[in-house]
Amino acid sequence: MFSRTGREAPVVALRDPANLVCRRAIWYWTARALLCWLVVAAVVVLVLVQTDGNRRPGYLILAGVLLLAALHSAVMPRWRYRVHRWEATPIAVYTRAGWFNQERRIAPLSRIQTVDTERGPLEQLFRLANVTVTTASAAGPLKIHGLAPDTADQLVAELTAATAADPHDAT
Repeated sequence: MFSRTGREAPVVALRDPANLVCRRAIWYWTARALLCWLVVAAVVVLVLVQTDGNRRPGYLILAGVLLLAALHSAVMPRWRYRVHRWEATPIAVYTRAGWFNQERRIAPLSRIQTVDTERGPLEQLFRLANVTVTTASAAGPLKIHGLAPDTADQLVAELTAATAADPHDAT
């Protein structure tokens, strides 16, 4: 296969990225899910407290919410951990993410425009960081969630050095 310059393009094998995210991401995703379900349960309890008369339907709804919260919080984080992977090679950055809807993305290093690190308050609590690799793609940036901060910093430094070494503009 040939590139736009007429030279033979390197062959890239399509495979799953090699690196898992940090195991602490399981606890982070669990906590985040439980916080969301806590808000839903609080709304149901608030409505239940304000209800006069027959509260049985409200109790059934609350039981359903609690059951869904338990199932979601037990299954989703572990499932996401098995799916979420990333890898940076001398040719490209590979990601696979999701838990119900899964997405695989590949960005050639020559197309990278910026590399950023982000840590929200909950992620800081769990000692995690996210890396965002921005390209000119209409599909948007590649995001790697749930990395250990030192891994994220090292990845950003390596990608920045690799893209700076490429003399071509990534736009």
